[in-house]
Amino acid sequence: MAGVDDPSDPSPVPGWFSGLSALVLRLGLSRSVLAVTGIVCVLAVLISQGLILAIGRGDRIVGLVCATACSLLLTPPICAFVLRLVFELDRTRQRLTVLASHDDLTGVHNRRHFMEVVQREWDRARRYETPAALLLIDADHFKRVNDKHGHLCGDELLRCIARTVAQQLRQADVLARFGGEELIVFLPHTDPLGALDVAERIREKVQALAVPWQSVSVGTTVSVGVAPLRAELPSLDWMIHEADTALYAAKSDGRNCVRTLPFEPSRSGGAYPVNSR
Repeated sequence: MAGVDDPSDPSPVPGWFSGLSALVLRLGLSRSVLAVTGIVCVLAVLISQGLILAIGRGDRIVGLVCATACSLLLTPPICAFVLRLVFELDRTRQRLTVLASHDDLTGVHNRRHFMEVVQREWDRARRYETPAALLLIDADHFKRVNDKHGHLCGDELLRCIARTVAQQLRQADVLARFGGEELIVFLPHTDPLGALDVAERIREKVQALAVPWQSVSVGTTVSVGVAPLRAELPSLDWMIHEADTALYAAKSDGRNCVRTLPFEPSRSGGAYPVNSR
């Protein structure tokens, strides 16, 4: 969590240092150099005058001029060099953060980041008894695309599928590449029927997808397994397992379809069939 030091970190960053770094980044390089130069000038003048007063000898005007001149000549280049390193380190940190949480092929979140984020969402949904659902999406016959058109084509098709799926989601939804040609989506505040509608919309959009590749159009379909959040589920892993089971049913039923558990209780206590979208 932000603002909380990790006790397992052998060298946690002090809070004051993080705050100072944030202030420097907010001011920018030029204004930060001016601010530091001004502070150094004031300190240098105070120190020089204090020494002259303590020793009882020396010209205060000369001390003032020397302290100011040294500060103005030495501080800007040294400060600019150090601050450039700070800015470069911040850019590197941001790049590493993206690389650590995103899949480098599709640009969506990776599996590790998905599990971290969705575990918190899953716990919150269980605590407050709000609906949620999980989609497991798998591209049909993807190996055929790789075998026929090559892996570069397969990579481009997978990127297009990920973008198409992302366009059907809300900002609060969490999308990630789960492995291979599988994508996974967590839908907070979504009941079973709403999750099925999202899954069906994704299936239709991907089916209509045509990726131009070497004078031909390449497309595919997806099978989608849907798992709504149920009180009986002991963990997020079990929810993923149910989505995987539903995905297997979609594959067995001919692919290019959406499947979920045979029945889910409705809010009124009844039941409705949701196994054949």
